[in-house]
Amino acid sequence: MTSRKFSLAVVSVFAVAVLGVGLAGAAGVVVQPGQAPVVVQPSPPVTGQSSAPTVVVPQQQTPTTVVVPQQSPSVVVQTPPATLQAGDIVAQEVRAQTIYANKIKSPMVQGSVHQSDTVKIKDTKGDIKLPTVTAGVIYADSIKANTVVADNIYVRNLERD
Repeated sequence: MTSRKFSLAVVSVFAVAVLGVGLAGAAGVVVQPGQAPVVVQPSPPVTGQSSAPTVVVPQQQTPTTVVVPQQSPSVVVQTPPATLQAGDIVAQEVRAQTIYANKIKSPMVQGSVHQSDTVKIKDTKGDIKLPTVTAGVIYADSIKANTVVADNIYVRNLERD
């Protein structure tokens, strides 16, 4: 009886192995390392045709890259005042969109210069002495600078040193 039990055990193991391989092939389960498993249900069998195993191509997942910028030092940019009114301006450089002045004394003047008989300036707020004066619009009785730059310059008396 020992050989009969041994034969029965061998046949049982063989049947389980064949049945297991058949079920695994029919289930169509494909597992790729490093990715989530993908399960594909088998299609229903068609009579008269052999069912081919299902092939699953996993979707390529592109790795996500996160860039964290380094903390840069804070830079405070001061915006020039929209309008500046002064009696006299003495500077190395004066810049504006538009300048209204009675007198400009500068060796370098850049912009469209419009000479007029009088430029009336009211309520001047004192004198300014700085290296650079910048504003949107400048009203001044006199400007003395090395460089005067503006889109439009309205002046009564222009002297170039």
